[in-house]
Amino acid sequence: MWLLILSVVVASASSYLASKVATPLYRTKTTLMVGRMTENPDPNSVDLLTGQQLAYTYIQLAVREPVLQGVINSLSLDMSWKALAEQVSSNIVHQTMLLEINVVDSDPYRAQVLADAIAQQLILQSPTASTTNPEDVAFIQSQLDDLQMKIEDGHTEVTLLQQEMDSANSARQIQDLENQINIIETKISSWQYTYSQFLISLQGGDVNVLSIVEKASYNPSPISPNLRMNVLIAAAIGMVLAIGGALLIEYLDDTVKTPDDISRITGLATLGAITHIDGAEYPDKLVSATKPLSPIAETYRVLRTNLQFSATDNPIKSVLITSPGPREGKSVTLANLAVVIAQSGMKVILVDTDLRRPVQHKIFSLTNRHGFSDAILTPDSGFTQHLQKTRIDNLWLLSSGSLPPNPAEVLGSQRMKELIDALEAEADLVLFDSPATLVVADTAILGTRVDGIVLVTDAGHTRSNAARRAAEDLRRVKANLLGVVLNRFAVGRSDYYSTY
Repeated sequence: MWLLILSVVVASASSYLASKVATPLYRTKTTLMVGRMTENPDPNSVDLLTGQQLAYTYIQLAVREPVLQGVINSLSLDMSWKALAEQVSSNIVHQTMLLEINVVDSDPYRAQVLADAIAQQLILQSPTASTTNPEDVAFIQSQLDDLQMKIEDGHTEVTLLQQEMDSANSARQIQDLENQINIIETKISSWQYTYSQFLISLQGGDVNVLSIVEKASYNPSPISPNLRMNVLIAAAIGMVLAIGGALLIEYLDDTVKTPDDISRITGLATLGAITHIDGAEYPDKLVSATKPLSPIAETYRVLRTNLQFSATDNPIKSVLITSPGPREGKSVTLANLAVVIAQSGMKVILVDTDLRRPVQHKIFSLTNRHGFSDAILTPDSGFTQHLQKTRIDNLWLLSSGSLPPNPAEVLGSQRMKELIDALEAEADLVLFDSPATLVVADTAILGTRVDGIVLVTDAGHTRSNAARRAAEDLRRVKANLLGVVLNRFAVGRSDYYSTY
């Protein structure tokens, strides 16, 4: 979730800032038509197909050097035609003879001027502009007028001859009149053809002619950057990347997370799953004593019950708590477990045999001037004088005391075995806090002298390989592994506590 939120926020903020500093771009377009099909009451498919093919040709010409260089020269622009070509695009309107010239520029007015100028250059370089000579236009117009008069006179003469033929009596007279009519109609056809050719020449043809349908408009609204769209797209991309990253992290993450992982990796049962305990100082984490009605305290009671049932055939008198690596919560787990066992009425002695980094005296807010090491090194003094009564009924603490230079030798000594026997005789249950299994040999040495061992793993922190190795190392020395505690378990990962 943190990766998802961070990615979305960073992507959105980056896109927002980039869009704010980006130069706005404006777009406008000019629309032209090829041919005069809309003016023809009876268009044919050949002209339509020809016009569409010409339109495809003109959209290519619109972004070529002759047209664009003509625009640059006419507007006196200080730029190359290739630079202008990057701002221009053209396309044909589907299944029509309309073509659009689009111009994008940082100035909306300049974009409008450029679009219209390109359209004018296309017209100037097409047959449309070939009849613009005033003398040619005047001559063609005079010929058209003369031909029109001849055509009208011819039709009048044909009408008179037909009337005369209707009143004729002899066959010879009728035959002569028909011949005259045919001659005049042939002339009329010739005059009409000549008239149409002059007209096409004047108008530039019906097909290969360009005309502006829609001039470029002034568009003050920028098309880029689209602030809202850019931010949304960036947020979506950030979310997709975050989800992909999360899936990749989850795929590559080989830490233990659930009780099923514990069973699959170590082959041991999960005695309890403890959620994260808030608190900056060690005494704040003793929730079994400070918050006995909290759900977390209840999970320690579940752990106590499961621990008792894990050895029903051979009741245990001493239990060692360890973990594969350091800082996985074994000491806090042991302290809270000792509290709930003592609250059940059993006499409990908690022994801090972590002679590397002892913390039990800090958790119970007691001193560490003397303790376990003193009881080992001064056998004549006995161990009871080194016990400290905690504020929990039935719970005593034997802190680590002064730290010896050779902890492994101390734990493996004959005096250690005698001390364990004496502690078991004095209490209903003796709990030992031990260093991390994979860091030092202390746990393997002490594990052979206690009735059972509980392995504490940190959900999302303890590597699968580390948990497997710790279990294998303890099995190798014939230690009695009772089960595993999954510490800092995220309830949201499964429905382990859903019923509760």
